[in-house]
Amino acid sequence: MTIVVESGSVVPDGVPARARAVLKGEALDGESGGVTATLDAQGFSGATGETAVVTNSDGTPEFFVGFGEGAELDGEACRRAGAALAKAAHRVDAIACDCSSVLVFGLSPVEVATAVGEGAILSSYRFAAKRQKTDPPRLSRVILIGPDERALALGAERAEARGEAITFTRELVNEPPVELTPTRFSELARQRGAEKGFTVEVHDEHAIAEMGLGGLLGVAKGSAEEPRLVRADYTPEGGAETTVTLVGKGITFDSGGLSIKPLTAMMSMKYDVAGASSVLGVLGACKKLGIKVRVVGFMPLTENMPGGNATRPGDVVRTRNGKTIEILNTDAEGRLVLADALALAAEEHPDAIVDIATLTGGIVVALGKRLAGLMANDDRLAAAVERAAERAGEGFWRLPLPSGYRSIVDSDVADMKNVGPIGVGSALIAGLILEEFVDTSPWAHLDIAGTGWSDENDGYVRKGGTGFGVRTLLEFLEHYEPLGGKANDNPAGRKVVR
Repeated sequence: MTIVVESGSVVPDGVPARARAVLKGEALDGESGGVTATLDAQGFSGATGETAVVTNSDGTPEFFVGFGEGAELDGEACRRAGAALAKAAHRVDAIACDCSSVLVFGLSPVEVATAVGEGAILSSYRFAAKRQKTDPPRLSRVILIGPDERALALGAERAEARGEAITFTRELVNEPPVELTPTRFSELARQRGAEKGFTVEVHDEHAIAEMGLGGLLGVAKGSAEEPRLVRADYTPEGGAETTVTLVGKGITFDSGGLSIKPLTAMMSMKYDVAGASSVLGVLGACKKLGIKVRVVGFMPLTENMPGGNATRPGDVVRTRNGKTIEILNTDAEGRLVLADALALAAEEHPDAIVDIATLTGGIVVALGKRLAGLMANDDRLAAAVERAAERAGEGFWRLPLPSGYRSIVDSDVADMKNVGPIGVGSALIAGLILEEFVDTSPWAHLDIAGTGWSDENDGYVRKGGTGFGVRTLLEFLEHYEPLGGKANDNPAGRKVVR
């Protein structure tokens, strides 16, 4: 069930439950001693994500939701509060929340409504398509009440658009891989383009071969499922002078190929399609959010399987830009499919290229499961992504692309190897390999291997696919300022190792 976020200046008639946003330490003026005592008895202090409920004299429930310290109020606090509200009120079908007390701090009413609405929508997400019996939350409407109804309405619209993009992404990632094949993904991309206002081209195996996408074909060789390349194009009404290209890794299932993964590492490998899913999710929100730049998306799609025709360690593939790669580990396949897609993106000379991928276990070792990796060949682009991530409440940490490490992947038989020594700077080396395919375009790489999947429910994050990165990319596109020209000659990340 999808929550609809609405707004108003007063509580509409017929709404069965009410809620009130409360700051930590806030004096509940006008409340009776009985209500205050009831809240105290429940241990309610107004801390972020705390909830308490009081039954009014007419028998209706009234929820109190903590937003934390007013001086520290940010989008993430509002998002967590929205998630707590939806969880607490899951047995009613609609609730009106008075947000007046939190609209007087640094965040605008639009930002508050967006974040609260996102938290409510995302926390209520359930992947239920394969369950015979489900017990979904009843809550289907959240009405945000405050003095600036117009601003709250705009925030509610943004929350719905962004929430839909993330839940769509989660749905794709959570689908069984036997059903979400490259062919099925491409069909869904066509449907989403028709519904959401962007064009979609789908290239089959024959076309992929004609285009010289040897990296994608090499990974696909071991699978009975044919690969696909999806190119999507959103152009705002009236056109745009600036183009941003998004590239998403789309491995619909990753067994590791002949370098097969152990069982425990393979169990969640349907989530290796998270990058491509994120790109498709983002494109579907562009029109409703009024994104002003043209957005092109490339999604290379394949399984990575150990079939009789699978690529062997020692094989060499030739990529779109002519560079050859010696395959020493078939489980380092994401960089191969991205190499072709990035080369295609660079040929169109966009203002910026951003790829998103569940790329390396090394990023999980380095940053854990709450931070994603950011690498870039351009300081301006890296800073823009970092600002977007901060507004979105998603954690990214910029890592270097040290030129002194490039020789690690020198090959005796090809232009490069697809891996370096086991356990040595693997996330950085993967980034350096990808950089070989972007030419002079400003480019950023988002490695979401640790954040694209969750093993537990945590606030608005649900078990399974998380949709991590979608909010950051949408914030990035909404606030995009053209870079113009080539990437920096000497970005900050290059200075770490000589």
